Amino acid sequence: MRWVKFGIGLVVAAAVAVGCSAPPPAPQPAPNRLQDVLGRGELRVCSTGDYRPFTYRDAAGAWSGIDIDVAHDMARELGVRATIVPTTWKTLMDDFAARCDIAVGGVSITLERAQRAFFSTPFGVDGKTPITRCENAARFQTLEQIDQPGVRAVVNPGGTNEKFARQSLKRATIVEHPDNNTIFQQIVDGHADLMMTDASETRWQARQHPELCPVHPEQPFTFAEKAYLLPQGDVAFQQWVNHYLDIARHDGTYQRFASAWIG
Repeated sequence: MRWVKFGIGLVVAAAVAVGCSAPPPAPQPAPNRLQDVLGRGELRVCSTGDYRPFTYRDAAGAWSGIDIDVAHDMARELGVRATIVPTTWKTLMDDFAARCDIAVGGVSITLERAQRAFFSTPFGVDGKTPITRCENAARFQTLEQIDQPGVRAVVNPGGTNEKFARQSLKRATIVEHPDNNTIFQQIVDGHADLMMTDASETRWQARQHPELCPVHPEQPFTFAEKAYLLPQGDVAFQQWVNHYLDIARHDGTYQRFASAWIG
């Protein structure tokens, strides 16, 4: 009988404990950047302004580029204004997390960035390849040819170009140049022998500098996809951006923005 009483006591004690315990915490609402953007009437867009044809900020502070036009069009579709927030490749992830709703401008999808943010649907495939003076193009066809003593590879600090160069080159000299808008002139002027960057950028820069030639841009050393950087965990905003891109790429909107830069 005492075991029955003991068992009843345990049941009563458990019931009292349950009754006295704090209720489970209420579920947290899912992040909703889309509603935040609509509420403030502003789409905050991080961009480096130094990666044509996707993004460019001139000396007067005016912004242009394919992705800048896309960002403004997104804002128009939402009925808000687009505010471009300057950043750098080195500070992109921190600036994006603290100050922006989306980051654009030739951003490559990387596993490192994907630890801290979502990406939109990719809208282009790219990869690292050299650009050099045309008379030197035959010298720099392979990484083995590039990674030789005396070869000077120029990099813009903080982005995927520098990361690839430092991973790939152990004997060549890596030369840092802080301004990606003028970095290609370093090759033209003979201060560097080449730069390894995205094939899309080598094609565009070669049209601006007849002295420079992209090296096998159709077969780059690496594979990468271009996309827009979005807040981590916010599926609703990611879906809206993806739907926008699907429509823009099929109704001619994206091509209209791109054709002004790449034909």
